[in-house]
Amino acid sequence: MNKPFQLRISDCGLRISEDKSVSLFNQQSAIQNPQSNVPLPHYAEVAVPVHVNRTFTYRLPFALQQDARLGSRLLVPFGRKRITGYIVALLQSLDPATELTDTDIKDAEELLDAEPLLTPEVLEITRWVAEYYAAPWGEVLKASLPAGLNATVEQILSITSEGRDELARLPINRTATARARALRLIADNDELPLRIIARHVGEARAGAVARDMERAGWIKLTHRARSVLAKAKRRKAVRLLPLEEHVSPESARALSKAQQRIVEALIDEGGEMGFADLLEAADASASTIQTLEKRRIVEVFVRNVRRDPLATAELPEIEELDLTKAQISALKEIEKPLHAGRYSAFLLHGVTGSGKTEIYIRAMRAALLQGRAAMMLVPEIALTPVFSRRLRAHFGDQVAIFHSSLTTGERFDEWSRLKRGLARVVIGTRSAVFAPVSNLGLIVIDEEHETSYRQQESPYYNGRDVAVVRANREGAVVVLGSATPSLESFHNARSGKYNYLHLPTRIANRAMARAEIVDMREVFARQGRPEVFSEELLAAIEETHARGEQSIILLNRRGYSSFVLCRSCGESIHCPNCDVTLTYHRSEMSIICHYCNHRQPSPSRCPSCQGKYIYYVGEGTEQIEEMLQKRFPTLRIARLDRDTTSRRKLFERAILEFGAGDLDMLVGTQMLAKGHDFPNVTLVGVVSVDAGLALPDFRSAERTFQLITQVAGRAGRGDLAGRVLIQTYHPQHYALKHACAQDYAGFYEEEIRYRKSLNYPPFVALASLLVHGEDFTRTQTTAAEIKKALDDANADRACRILGPAPAPLARLRGEHRIQILIKSRSRPTLREVIDMALAELSARNVDLRSVNLEIDPVNLM
Repeated sequence: MNKPFQLRISDCGLRISEDKSVSLFNQQSAIQNPQSNVPLPHYAEVAVPVHVNRTFTYRLPFALQQDARLGSRLLVPFGRKRITGYIVALLQSLDPATELTDTDIKDAEELLDAEPLLTPEVLEITRWVAEYYAAPWGEVLKASLPAGLNATVEQILSITSEGRDELARLPINRTATARARALRLIADNDELPLRIIARHVGEARAGAVARDMERAGWIKLTHRARSVLAKAKRRKAVRLLPLEEHVSPESARALSKAQQRIVEALIDEGGEMGFADLLEAADASASTIQTLEKRRIVEVFVRNVRRDPLATAELPEIEELDLTKAQISALKEIEKPLHAGRYSAFLLHGVTGSGKTEIYIRAMRAALLQGRAAMMLVPEIALTPVFSRRLRAHFGDQVAIFHSSLTTGERFDEWSRLKRGLARVVIGTRSAVFAPVSNLGLIVIDEEHETSYRQQESPYYNGRDVAVVRANREGAVVVLGSATPSLESFHNARSGKYNYLHLPTRIANRAMARAEIVDMREVFARQGRPEVFSEELLAAIEETHARGEQSIILLNRRGYSSFVLCRSCGESIHCPNCDVTLTYHRSEMSIICHYCNHRQPSPSRCPSCQGKYIYYVGEGTEQIEEMLQKRFPTLRIARLDRDTTSRRKLFERAILEFGAGDLDMLVGTQMLAKGHDFPNVTLVGVVSVDAGLALPDFRSAERTFQLITQVAGRAGRGDLAGRVLIQTYHPQHYALKHACAQDYAGFYEEEIRYRKSLNYPPFVALASLLVHGEDFTRTQTTAAEIKKALDDANADRACRILGPAPAPLARLRGEHRIQILIKSRSRPTLREVIDMALAELSARNVDLRSVNLEIDPVNLM
């Protein structure tokens, strides 16, 4: 029944066996060709979306054999459940090496797709993700599809003749048992889903009631795929028909005034309109259209209506800009492999404001002119409104958008357009790397250094690295762009794995913003107390806006106050599920956990001692906005953080209004630092970066350097000089000094020495094993067993194993967390040790469902 993944290990990491990757495409074409002499498949290899690193073989009933395709969804039995799996291979016979017999195999139950949802390209890249990141292939496939397309399976209850006999014996009264009420509901409807029964007898009791009735023979339990949430939107429409020979022109012209208005409205719109739109435009009734339909002058039909995320968007004007010498040189290098149709990877390292986006757009145009498609990945939803409008202005309806703020219907329509080839350019966040684009010619990864390209829940993957591999497999060019490349990417460029392109100056030789460090220790000495804003920053804000210019204020901490403290007993209020304090959000009058989203009303008294002296400590973006509004009441201020981005329209409006000059100041978190181009911004104030520097993570200095350099790059992008003020209690830190000097090379040389001496990436491969569970003792025991298995597999000491130790966030979402880190200078050796250890534990029936394995983790918290 079980079929494990077949892995091949090489010095470059995990690779898919060549013969298997070829066969996947060959199978698809052979089976889809009705003229092929290949016999029909009898079995399907299925990846199921559960936390199991293997695929499963199912028998295909004769009725499914003709229509089964690679990439189609299949309803299959799995244990006591029925779940939706994905066909990843079709077989004429069982492989003898698996030692499976026909009696071991279960029958598949239902084919859910007439046409496969998953393209061969998506199947290939998801298989690589599953193998490289040791992630369940079924989970990766599920994550590759837009929300709403993954059908769920539900239990259907139908009454039997014995059940009807029992119902006849039951008295009809209001105090009937839950079982009697459920049986009567089923009888009244012939059959019902269990979820409907649960509404009447309660979620907790529904399952037990159903099982009792099935054992008694009163009902029959079956499973059925529940319809997907996302479907094409269909609406009635009307179109003009050509005049037929038997319809004379005189007859056609003998129309009433209302009929004439309908015909004229249709002519004005090119001969076709939506039914409701036509009634409104022609000021006519539905009966008038029906009369015209009977006379064969118009036809009423149903058409798909696109839900366009940019339907009402105002597009920017296209400006043909003159490229700098550095831009021309970089574009020529990118176009060489693009025209040759071969894979090549480029690191485009350009200072902020150097014109990287213009190179992206021209490279995309070159790909489209060759009949190939293009993909652009951005790290945050915050960047999509501006970028998507700009791409739409250049490429029209060829652009599709992918991100989580779209409605389910919008996501479905954009995905469908890509799959049908109606859109050839896709822009989106990390999941867009799985977009069903065929003949891919170019992938652009903007702000490639951003950690938000990493998926932080199962299945774990890095969208940037997956994009590089996808480009390699499809013979496409990939461009990784950043003003502050990740150390791993810059190291790859230094070692020749990536081609290095450099844009050292801003467009029109504009000067970089002048950055200054404000020592908050001196501010404290002058004021005799801690201050949120220094005199220098407040004076700079006043001067900036007196000149009619704009400013950005950054604090990478949302909410109103960091935590709540009782001054009587000193107790702070912690999340009941996590080892963190609750953050006060004044707009909701609540204290909230930013990890598990636990919420409770803000207290008027201390929950420990009932003291009334409640003190709110620390500042968040919500309080910063309020303080600045009080200090500068005439300024038009908006806030951008995760709290505001959850409201898509509000967030997009703030970005566009600030770009149009209708706002004076933006206050927000790190999403303000990424990729935005606001020519009138001349001041950037960084309230504090000290918390980021203090994080127990080897990348904390790199992230702080990137954040400050990026946000400093928002200032002075127009013709006006820019200024950046950075408030800190650690003015001597090397990350801050190099960021102020805009000296990436200097920071890289200093940071890379630390990485090399302490054996951290890019000089070693790194993996994290996180053991989690509600029972602390059991979690400790499992972690100790894993450590012993790793030590046994690491007999030659080729890997360094650290831990087990409590994770920096030792408890999260109600579970204790214990971490083990594994380092090795050889990636294949790292995986061999981990795979051997986990296989040995699995053979001993150690429950590994509480273990998260991350390859190349970017967050060790």
